[in-house]
Amino acid sequence: MDGVIVVDKPAGWTSHDVVNKMRRFAGTKKVGHLGTLDPGATGVLPLVIGRATRLAQFYTRNDKVYEGVIHFGFATDTYDADGEPASPELAVTLAPEQMEAALQPFRGRFLQTPPPVSAKKIGGRPAYELARKQQPVELKPVQVEVYALDTVRIDGCDVAVRVHCSAGTYLRSIAHEAGLALGCGAHLKSLRRTASGDFKIESARTLEELAALAEAGGLEAALIPAAQLLPEFPAEFVDAITAGQIRNGRDFRVSPFQPRKDARYVKAVNAQGDLVAIGEARLPLVYHPVLVL
Repeated sequence: MDGVIVVDKPAGWTSHDVVNKMRRFAGTKKVGHLGTLDPGATGVLPLVIGRATRLAQFYTRNDKVYEGVIHFGFATDTYDADGEPASPELAVTLAPEQMEAALQPFRGRFLQTPPPVSAKKIGGRPAYELARKQQPVELKPVQVEVYALDTVRIDGCDVAVRVHCSAGTYLRSIAHEAGLALGCGAHLKSLRRTASGDFKIESARTLEELAALAEAGGLEAALIPAAQLLPEFPAEFVDAITAGQIRNGRDFRVSPFQPRKDARYVKAVNAQGDLVAIGEARLPLVYHPVLVL
């Protein structure tokens, strides 16, 4: 069980709750996630399992795709539907041109201040711990990039949007600031992640589906093997002797006949199709194992 299982996270569960459930399903403590989802959000939550947990370092900057609904009329202290209203609700009428003007500043690269109730660390502590204790939360703006932000439909005070963005982008903050721009307040009513890097909602399994597979002893059916991960890294097949040398930290040569366009990283894969290591270029056609499974 070395690879990734993509979970369709249900609402009301923290990402850590899902990790703990998968540890029981897989019978191992070696389970981690590739990017948290807020408890109220649903959708793609990739979990790395077994020795594949070591590959998490290569997924820190994965792009994300979300579908969300922004409710205009009042803001909340958490910027989403789980928070307390920050003001009485205002009746608003939204026109497409208003929404376009309100959302335009959040396309492209810009500095974004994370919500006070978030997992961002302040002095080693998550910001949400301080916020819930009514302690001051001062988070520095960070640069994010929104590649696409489209209005799907407007239904009264609710606006459905689809967002393709860089890692670390908070749609909650976009909703909050759009409400400020329109002078009526807003919060993120719902959020569903449909893609995280190469992992799509189409390959995600519900916890109920995974429980049934685990009970039948067939959890491997949901597993994306480690050798299939990081498809942007060319695969280099190595024999048993070379695999042994790689495991001892030795550099390894790659075939000059394989198209890899001077790739910085390659995947060393053995004859059984298992991932042995990730190699980083040191010299032309020579790679050094920077991560060994």
